[in-house]
Amino acid sequence: QVQLVESGGVLVQAGDSLRLSCSASGRTFSSYGMGWFRQAPGKEREFVATINWNGGQIYYAVSVKGRFTISRDNDKNTLYLQMNSLKPEETAVYYCAARRDPRPSNAQLEYDYWGQGTQVTVSS
Repeated sequence: QVQLVESGGVLVQAGDSLRLSCSASGRTFSSYGMGWFRQAPGKEREFVATINWNGGQIYYAVSVKGRFTISRDNDKNTLYLQMNSLKPEETAVYYCAARRDPRPSNAQLEYDYWGQGTQVTVSS
C-alpha cells in the first residue's frame, strides 16, 4: 500500500511559477511509475505529466510541454511538478498518482494509488 500526499497548491497570478510536491509512504516508491493529473471545475480529470521509475522516461500533455517539468527524488520518496507561466485555465485540483508498473503512463486507469489532490488557482 502506498499513500500519496500532495502539497504546494496556492493562489497565484497568471504568469507565475509554482512547484507541487507529492510525498509517498513506503519503501517501494523508487519502483513505481508516477504521474500528475488535474481536474478543473466542471471538467474531467486529465493527464498532465508522467515519469518512469528512474526519471529516464518523461512525457507531457501537449498543453503543458515546455512550461511544466516533472521530476522525482527517490531518496526522498517525493515527486515534483514545476509549473511555469501558469494560465488561468490551469486552475484545477492537481493529483499525483502511482502505478506498480515502473513505466510511465498517461492513462488514469493504469494507476493504482492516488493522492487527495492540491488546489491550484491561477488568477488573471
